[in-house]
Amino acid sequence: MLSRSVLARANINRACTRWASAIPSVDVDHFSSGWNIEDIKNYTKPGFYNVHTYNKISGKGLERFPKDTYVVEPAEDSSQPGHVIMLRSHKLKEEQVGTTTRAIARCGAGTNNIPVDRMTELGIPVFNTPGANANAVKELVLCGLLLGSRKIVDGINHMKELGAQGLARERVEKDKALFGGREIKGKTLAVVGLGHIGSSTARDAEMLGMNVVGYDPGLSIESALKLPTDIQLADSIASACSQADYISINIPYIKGEGGTHGIIGKDIIHHLKPDSVVLNFARGELVDSEAMKEHLDGGGKYVCDFPDDLLWDHENAILLPHLGASTEEAEDEAAAMAAETLREYSETGNIRNSVNFPTTALPARPENTLRITVVNKNVPGVLAKLTEEISKYSLNIVQQINQSRGTIAYNVLDLDPSINDGSTASLSALQKEITMLDGVLSSRILFGTPGAGYARNINGEYHV
Repeated sequence: MLSRSVLARANINRACTRWASAIPSVDVDHFSSGWNIEDIKNYTKPGFYNVHTYNKISGKGLERFPKDTYVVEPAEDSSQPGHVIMLRSHKLKEEQVGTTTRAIARCGAGTNNIPVDRMTELGIPVFNTPGANANAVKELVLCGLLLGSRKIVDGINHMKELGAQGLARERVEKDKALFGGREIKGKTLAVVGLGHIGSSTARDAEMLGMNVVGYDPGLSIESALKLPTDIQLADSIASACSQADYISINIPYIKGEGGTHGIIGKDIIHHLKPDSVVLNFARGELVDSEAMKEHLDGGGKYVCDFPDDLLWDHENAILLPHLGASTEEAEDEAAAMAAETLREYSETGNIRNSVNFPTTALPARPENTLRITVVNKNVPGVLAKLTEEISKYSLNIVQQINQSRGTIAYNVLDLDPSINDGSTASLSALQKEITMLDGVLSSRILFGTPGAGYARNINGEYHV
């Protein structure tokens, strides 16, 4: 039987094949005879999408970009302007985002290394790969359960010391009493955050014989369906953790007021059982180190996948060098998902897995139409001005979608260029008029030449 991840990957591959094969091929003679677009040949020249990468990206993931339409290069080695950026942990700076950049994808879930708010202001979608590393992190959380229960690390270090002295065989049976532990079966695990990783952790912990209680105020239907049937859902972090032997933190790190910085602080930690084990494989900044030190001084334990300047040498703390997603499989999966997301956006304009743009999907472009996408500020009147501008060129809108998220709005429109009144239209002129509308940030013509047809309105100046 195929695993859920394999089936999910197969479904994504089939979906990508459908939207890629649905893109009509370009036949210049056909269009020049059937469309009254005077500059159509400017959009049917050979070309490429330029992908700039930072960090070492999985080769299996990069293979998702077809070589006949994509050029993939490390950003520092490329002499061509980048159309999309793909990265892992590189801390992206605004000056590395050129005027031709239309999308950014991180091979991973968190996007703290990308200036997302600024990219939103510029009209650039930022994508991530939710769930791609979920299994890898989940497995390390389960490992953390055992590390926090059985003094495994202490035992390993002791055996090395005895081995160096030539006393290992002599002392092993006597000294093992120094490293007693407890079993996790029958114990209670509190899972704070029930997304991809949290729900998977809860399910597997139950299979190991643990009692599971969970907390997530934003629990999605998708994640709820993955939870064990006997899980107890709490109404607060404190109530979830108060009777737990183990606490797994699986929530995103959000800066600023109302965010999650230091959310596991004194108020929560004072509710914990004195000998409870806290597992943090989400973000180090979620935990107040001073409050955690008090818990460790009292006999509690902390297993964390991030550095901590205060707790690094505490006898009850085990700190790992951010190994959560450091598996070959997770890196392959994240890179493949990021590549597919960038391809879909570049070629069809559809958006999924974006952290700052609305999810948007318009059916495949009908034959003998061209597609235009428009990014604008989410203010009243822009859509009306947009459709009015298109009507001035006697172009019919075959299908369209308008979605918004926060301060940004996004439009995808399929146009029929068969003008019946005898006039002709210029795509470049239409795009300039659309792009320079008040409130519009950028536009794309998704037709013909890969990588062409992108324009931006930067402080009232037209860039194409």
